[in-house]
Amino acid sequence: MVGALRPLLAAEVSAEAGAGTEPGDLEQAVWLRLLEHVHSEGPPGNPASWLVDAVRAEARRLRRATRYELPYTAEPADDTAGPEQLALTATRRRALHAAARGLPGRCARLVAALLSPRDLTYREIAAELGISQGSLGPERSRCLGCLRRLLAAEVAAHSAQGKE
Repeated sequence: MVGALRPLLAAEVSAEAGAGTEPGDLEQAVWLRLLEHVHSEGPPGNPASWLVDAVRAEARRLRRATRYELPYTAEPADDTAGPEQLALTATRRRALHAAARGLPGRCARLVAALLSPRDLTYREIAAELGISQGSLGPERSRCLGCLRRLLAAEVAAHSAQGKE
């Protein structure tokens, strides 16, 4: 069924993908929707018709989500932070960025983009890294897991040094 639907899906995706909608993301969302449908209800009765409807619905959903994505304009104000707190926050931020630079593969670039003061959207990060927006979430999760393990090891090493 997948092989038979692939050309139709490619044609529908190229027709529906437009401003703010990446074709790869749309295609990936429709394949996922088909898998969910097959798992819950079985194969659709008319797969071609179902696919066309699914592409249109996903395209509408992605366009609607894009309209409401707005970057933050500034950091939340924390007027109660004194100089000590500001110094600690800056030290933690530097340590986090240093650990992120030590990540393997493209994780260093992904985490740097996530930590960027430009407050990039997922679409902008995906474009910057040259990957589809749909694969950004799983990649981010994997990279943040690496960063978490790296920081946990670093904290453990510093704790051991302080006990000597």
